[in-house]
Amino acid sequence: MLCFPFMKRLAITLLLLLAVPAFAQETYQLPPKEIVELADAPPTPALYTGPGDWAVLYQAPALLAISDLAQPELKLAGQRFNPQTHEQTRAPYAIDLRLLNVTTGVEKKLSGLPSPLRARNVMWSPDGARVAFTRASEQGVELWVADVAAGTASRAGNVLLNATLPSRPIQWLSDSRTLLAKLVPANWGDAPAENRVPRGPVIQETLGKRSPGRTYQDLLQNPHDEALFEHHVQSQLALVTIDGNVTNIGPRGMYVQAQASPDAQWIFVETLRRPFSYVVPEGRFPRRLEVWSRDGRVVRQVADLGLADAVPTDFDATTEGAREADWRADAPATLVWVEALDKGNPRAEAAERDRVLMLAAPFDGAPVTLATLGMRLENISWGDDDLALIREGWWKTRRTRTWRVRPGKPSQPAELIWDRSSEDRYGDPGYPMVKQTARGTEVIRLSPDKKAFYLVGGGASPEGDRPFLDRFEVATKKTSRLFRSEAPYYESVYDVLDDRASRIITRRETSAEPPQFVLRDLVRRIAPKQLTNFPHPSPQLAQAKKELIRYQRADGVKLTATLYTPPGYDPARDGRLPVLLWAYPEEFKSADAASQVSGSPHRFIRVSPMSPLPWLVRGYAILDNPSIPIIGEGNKEPNDTYVEQLVAGAKAAIDEVVRRGVGDRDRFAVGGHSYGAFMTANLLAHSDLFRAGIARSGAYNRTLTPFSFQAEERTFWEAPETYMQMSPFTHAQKINEPLLMLHGLADNNTGTFPIQSERLYQAMRGLGGTVRLVMLPYESHGYRARESVMHMLWEMDRWMETYVKAPRAAAGGAK
Repeated sequence: MLCFPFMKRLAITLLLLLAVPAFAQETYQLPPKEIVELADAPPTPALYTGPGDWAVLYQAPALLAISDLAQPELKLAGQRFNPQTHEQTRAPYAIDLRLLNVTTGVEKKLSGLPSPLRARNVMWSPDGARVAFTRASEQGVELWVADVAAGTASRAGNVLLNATLPSRPIQWLSDSRTLLAKLVPANWGDAPAENRVPRGPVIQETLGKRSPGRTYQDLLQNPHDEALFEHHVQSQLALVTIDGNVTNIGPRGMYVQAQASPDAQWIFVETLRRPFSYVVPEGRFPRRLEVWSRDGRVVRQVADLGLADAVPTDFDATTEGAREADWRADAPATLVWVEALDKGNPRAEAAERDRVLMLAAPFDGAPVTLATLGMRLENISWGDDDLALIREGWWKTRRTRTWRVRPGKPSQPAELIWDRSSEDRYGDPGYPMVKQTARGTEVIRLSPDKKAFYLVGGGASPEGDRPFLDRFEVATKKTSRLFRSEAPYYESVYDVLDDRASRIITRRETSAEPPQFVLRDLVRRIAPKQLTNFPHPSPQLAQAKKELIRYQRADGVKLTATLYTPPGYDPARDGRLPVLLWAYPEEFKSADAASQVSGSPHRFIRVSPMSPLPWLVRGYAILDNPSIPIIGEGNKEPNDTYVEQLVAGAKAAIDEVVRRGVGDRDRFAVGGHSYGAFMTANLLAHSDLFRAGIARSGAYNRTLTPFSFQAEERTFWEAPETYMQMSPFTHAQKINEPLLMLHGLADNNTGTFPIQSERLYQAMRGLGGTVRLVMLPYESHGYRARESVMHMLWEMDRWMETYVKAPRAAAGGAK
């Protein structure tokens, strides 16, 4: 006879075993073969055009290996870097570089490339004769230069670069033979050793000063972190020639960036300084902005900025003092920066918000005001002494204005070019095309008579996106259309090759044909010349159908989505399908803007492993990126009716797919990444529209992001009801559909730290929900390693096959 204690232990053991979720395992898994093949398909190469007839074809890997992410990594002051090689650990890189003649379409391989390549920071020399790039090796970040004429690549000198911070560690000078570089200092020494015995507590204090802050991650936490950070960001500025000669400039320091002036006689240097902070990342640390002579002598201190730890969290807020300093691209040596006139506080009453200042060499006078703005500076495009374009904007009202100024005559008043809503996609005039100058800078490409420039835009329209190229007459402010994408193609303008805009390069694709680069002659109107012949990366989906559909929400707001059906699908023959709806909500201040069509039926069906499209080969229909607008017109805040609008948008999408005879109303799954994951959990909590949900890297408890989130500017204490109502964590008891959650264990995205998924999982588990939590080692907000991505696909496939695909009785309506 069994004794009672033994029976009790047995019962507890059985209960623990029953609590283990289905499909549990400890090793990475692979999804079905047809999904693996889609996920392993290489991406379409990128094209980097140079100032001459040659361009670089840049081939990125499809996925990284988990060993790439498992390399040594420090997470300090909001930055992630390898302390042994001094490079950003998660930056993308190329596994192959080739040359392409954009006139003839002839490709040229580069001999001498190292293996493995791992190239970053690809940069054309001003004369177009060479291409510089950095290469990540086991020893560190190397500098390489490719000679275009010879078709060869070789390492420039024996230097190692410091790429710990995200700014580019190299820059060509105007002679096309010398690069300004940030080097790992010689005789650097070892990193500070950690003393495991603390000298005392870590203390933070505030004395009544308002210091709101977002939920930053990877922050400094103790004096040892401070010492490590200071050690690893130290670099030595130097001039490195293509022959490998090295000339140091100034002392070593914590240089954020160093940019040579277009005439190569001066250097703008941004240097970090103490005190550091434990509540904000490196971008808010104190810093000095200086202009140096080429030999390293400080000739002008532009600003000495303190710690910016009290910047409001409003989206129109900014730091005090000089910011966004850079060289004027069309002048030999003129530094330009902007300063806030309202102390960076958008809630302060102010008729003028920003001021743009210029200071020319030899930098011994007072700066000149180029423009005073009623909103925040967004961008400056430089043309010449008679033309520059300044764009300003204000998030709160979604308003944007573009001004024409004359940098050579800054006292002349600015001329208004456009005044529009940033939400109005139909009215977007586009952005100016640029060209590379003989000094290596980029300026607006002006017509030969300097009376016009060229605009490229996405061409949003009621029939879908139709990219365009326009000529804009400066005097009359009128445009004439030079090119517009025509069905059955989606064709976007990639580059304009001459000042007459007679020759352009486009990127052309159809729903069934992969993107190719094409040379067009807009004067002779001859047949376009296809420059590349990239193979179809996923031929198994060549016959899949793509359709841009339009439908209407119950309140009259018009919505758009892209509906995909599997290859060979026939509704009459095959019946209704299970459907995966994959979305990401957006906030609007205008119902009209929210109703505008987004997307194109002619874009290539490119299967990213992070997209929902792999499930086309598993017999699902995919409703991708359906409009889920959250609208708050006038003084109304969009998020005050978030749940109602979210459910209404999802229901309208389902109703339309069912009306078309494609979807089985009882077999819809919903999924999303980041804010889409947040949406997914909310839809499961507040409706019975879906059989199951898939939520990746989401945030579910908005009290953990109390100083605003996504497009919400109000703090938790200003809108507690909205924060609570929008948080699926506070409604976890209502989530009665199966929910799969995935999250990167190293997620450093603001607001989506892993505890968000862990807490919702624990809540649903405690409440008896059906939930599975998958935490991916080393992964951040987006998943990069092949092992992680394949396992993610396996999890998603198993979840939908188990909980969605099989028919059952019709589900009920909204809760």
